[in-house]
Amino acid sequence: MPCFLPCLSFYLTPAIRSLSLGSESETVTVEGIPFPAEITVGNPLSLVATGITDIEIHFLQIKYTAIGIYLNVNDSQLLDHHLGSWKGIKTADELLGDEAFFEAVVSAPVEKLFRVVVIKEIKGSQYGVQLESSVRDRLVAADKYDDDEEEALEKLAGFFQSKYFKPGSVVTFHFTFTPAGAWVVEVSFATEGKDDAKLTVDNGNVAGMIQKWYLGGDSAVSPTTVRSLAHRFATLLSSASASA
Repeated sequence: MPCFLPCLSFYLTPAIRSLSLGSESETVTVEGIPFPAEITVGNPLSLVATGITDIEIHFLQIKYTAIGIYLNVNDSQLLDHHLGSWKGIKTADELLGDEAFFEAVVSAPVEKLFRVVVIKEIKGSQYGVQLESSVRDRLVAADKYDDDEEEALEKLAGFFQSKYFKPGSVVTFHFTFTPAGAWVVEVSFATEGKDDAKLTVDNGNVAGMIQKWYLGGDSAVSPTTVRSLAHRFATLLSSASASA
């Protein structure tokens, strides 16, 4: 499984924490980094998974980013319709072994936000190249890669080209589903001492595959995030089944 650039431990300053998040609530700490338990950018979005990207070199674990995954779990269609087939499944292990579950989470047309916080400094170009390559490979495998996708990916990689990911920098992917039935993602980059940079990617195939890069089950870039998501949804689906 491809693993992303490594990650490390850092406390976000309040100034960086507040960037591009709307209202915030209490926090959950991941590798010393606080993630709000809820973020409001459009609808209130709940923290449903956390994790890291890392790599092991000579038995030494190097951590690169901490990740927080937010979804609109209050959307009645999410648990009742899009994930209804998994109601009553009681264990995270059952969900972890079911690729269709992760496909359903990714395709569910509910507002999502991924917050990626830099632990170990890297060049933005490194992140952009890996994101571009991983998304392209998934698009090609799904026979969804054409000129429009190539152009969107080039813009996405170019957005990160000149950025410097120092510890505490924040990359945010905010996904919304249009009335036309396609994903749009607003990508933002925030770092201390500089104005936020933003890019909108309105290619639905690219936006969808970015979600799969982080939430794609066995093929996801962060196994810890996927495991966390399975544990959270095992609880949510069990509760939804009990209250049905």
